[in-house]
Amino acid sequence: MCVILGHRKTRRTGLLTKMVSDRYDDFTDAREALIAEIEAEVVETRGFLGIDRIDSKVFQAMRAVPREDFVPESVRDLAYVNRPLAIGHGQTISQPFIVAAMTNALALSPSDRVLEIGTGCGYQTAVLAHLARHVYTVEVIERLAQSARARLTAQGYGNIDFRVGDGWLGWAEHAPYDAIIVTAAAPEQPAALLDQLAEGGRMIVPIGPTGGAQRLTRIEKRPGGELHSSGFLPVAFVPLIKSR
Repeated sequence: MCVILGHRKTRRTGLLTKMVSDRYDDFTDAREALIAEIEAEVVETRGFLGIDRIDSKVFQAMRAVPREDFVPESVRDLAYVNRPLAIGHGQTISQPFIVAAMTNALALSPSDRVLEIGTGCGYQTAVLAHLARHVYTVEVIERLAQSARARLTAQGYGNIDFRVGDGWLGWAEHAPYDAIIVTAAAPEQPAALLDQLAEGGRMIVPIGPTGGAQRLTRIEKRPGGELHSSGFLPVAFVPLIKSR
């Protein structure tokens, strides 16, 4: 499940690896222009984000992931426009600015194990895989999960485990996680996910009602299990779906 940013109108005006091969060269300039646009947007929204810049490692990861391969062929030419795009099943690929902001807020280390709730098209998953030791990703929509798994496996990612299931329940078998990212809106902090977060861990989750006021929220689990949360950016996300 990918997200839709709703707090402002967007403008349109590696870690590079062998995954970025010659066939992506046509998009090189577009990628760099997009990163420059995100950098400018971070400055514009620093009152919300509390930062002036995104960690360069996040941008290295975004350069290494060919966003054009994660969108439908019909909108491939829009892959580097700074806005979400529909991917079917009522879901979207996240706006690149949001991918950068959420990933940056996780403050990942190369040794981290990450739980992602909402695989969607797999774009955010791939970005995480460049920054963390291992990514465990859960998607409730089976067809999205299958296509993302096929795409990421074909691209050579070997540090991602996939699961079709209810994101509200997380993936307890592999807990605790150093970081958890939720790519759809929850009306409240998901209790099961908090239980699966390691002490010292960070969770990024949009909290608020569908169609109402939502904020990206960073939750830290401090030593002893104490939780500290802070909302830092107004957004509009698709809802976190519960399986029936």
